[in-house]
Amino acid sequence: MAVTGGETDDGAERAPSHMVAATGDMPTYQIRAPTTALSQGTVMAASPRRLHSPQQLAEEATRKWELGFTKNREAAREYRRKKKEYVKCLENHVAVLENQNKTLIEEVKALKDLYCHKAE
Repeated sequence: MAVTGGETDDGAERAPSHMVAATGDMPTYQIRAPTTALSQGTVMAASPRRLHSPQQLAEEATRKWELGFTKNREAAREYRRKKKEYVKCLENHVAVLENQNKTLIEEVKALKDLYCHKAE
């Protein structure tokens, strides 16, 4: 008896050649590249859109412009708010650093006085 892809010499079923035996009864499959593919120059056509009158096109353009204008206005407002918050944060940081600097200058002055009095 001839052996085909699905049976053995003793007539028992076996996994097809594209399946590789794994541990246990679970078969594993080899992943192959797709057999059908579009050639590089092929373009999929989208469903045709309804044609609009010039008035509808103008209204659509105006609506898009207004939407963009509104989004830009809101984005600018948000940018200005964040910038103010950032500047405030920087100003607070400057104040903290100035206080630290003042404290360190006083400490250096105190150490100099102490060192100068010890030397005498």
